[in-house]
Amino acid sequence: MEQMSLFDQSDQSVPLASRLRPADLEEFVGQEHLLGRGKALRQLIERDQISSMIFWGPPGVGKTSLAGIIAGKTRADFITFSAVTSGVKEIREVMNRAEMSRKTGIKTVLFVDEIHRFNKAQQDAFLPFVEKGSIVLIGATTENPSFEVNAALLSRCKVFVLKALGESEIKKLLEHALKSPRGFLNQNVKICERHLNAIASFANGDARTALNALEMAVLNGEISADGITVTDAGMEQCVSRKSLLYDKTGEEHYNMISALHKSMRNSDPDAAVYWMERMLEGGESPLYVARRLIRFASEDIGLADSHALQVAVNAYQACHFNGMPECDVNLAHAVVYLSMAPKSNALYVACEEAKADIREKKAEPVPMQLRNAVTSLMKDLKYGEGYQYAHDYKEKLTKMSCLPDSLADREYYRPSGEGAEFDVKRKLEEIKQWKHKNY
Repeated sequence: MEQMSLFDQSDQSVPLASRLRPADLEEFVGQEHLLGRGKALRQLIERDQISSMIFWGPPGVGKTSLAGIIAGKTRADFITFSAVTSGVKEIREVMNRAEMSRKTGIKTVLFVDEIHRFNKAQQDAFLPFVEKGSIVLIGATTENPSFEVNAALLSRCKVFVLKALGESEIKKLLEHALKSPRGFLNQNVKICERHLNAIASFANGDARTALNALEMAVLNGEISADGITVTDAGMEQCVSRKSLLYDKTGEEHYNMISALHKSMRNSDPDAAVYWMERMLEGGESPLYVARRLIRFASEDIGLADSHALQVAVNAYQACHFNGMPECDVNLAHAVVYLSMAPKSNALYVACEEAKADIREKKAEPVPMQLRNAVTSLMKDLKYGEGYQYAHDYKEKLTKMSCLPDSLADREYYRPSGEGAEFDVKRKLEEIKQWKHKNY
């Protein structure tokens, strides 16, 4: 255990991420949903009225930094604990000390980093002291506390969910590091916007990763009389080349998803797999790629092979379960299947033509025969009159029109005859012939 030692490092030999830990809420970046003006957690910290709580979120989003800000703000004794080095004996010693302090009117705040690493016995040792108010417990975890924290202890803590930082927030941190005396202010670092964007993308929401990458980039920069210049070559030592070549929100993003889509449409699995991997290597979310495959399955294949949609949805689920890097083969499975499947854009055309009619033509009321008469008034107004229940007929077909009168002869879905859509086309032609004959 340590008292305040996590939060008072200022030596330049300390890693950049530690040197730049925010000293107060004004310096803290991100988590506006918790720490914005007027938000509950901000008010609790500013008023020094915190109760036992758990900070849950991915690495590098500010859990330990928040604990540091509380340490600087509270008038209580602030103690930090490590799950790796502290056993039940050490916990009880600290708890007994906290109980003695409570009797003299001094509050104790205990910060437990990686609380999910404490076993049940260790967590149980906290419980009676949290209940008595001997300590205010602050736990930090990257794991779901519902599964990793004892139910009795969890029920006495408020859980605050911290989110991964956005690229704009990461970039703000990087710019602060370049201008701060605790960062690189005195080293006159020259780094271009493209490199900052690359680091922000590479960090994937993790501030610590971003600051470590920036520090490495500066250390690998070219030194001259007027400062340090970060070069492409230096950057390649710190973030993979992919981040320099692929902007997840810019033109290249749309170029590559277009290349993937058009390669599959052209039944070219080699090109499709290549563009898929280019995107993944560039840091694209596999779930984004999987969502595009789901769209493609209906837009470019449709009923020509309805199984394609199932394959695409299964690939999305596999990406969710596996994550990167393992899920790339799941995506490749779907990409190759979709590339080789028979193609039909009949569903896409049907949707687009229907939308065009809806936008351009009069919005007619639902025909009476299709309305639902759920009240006596509706029945009096002839809602549902003329409705023909298809199951009452031998052919399971009726002569009833289901479109508004002005669109009675409109055709939106015109099956291509490719793959399984050949049978759909034949069936639809039979239905239309029957209706024409029986009108």
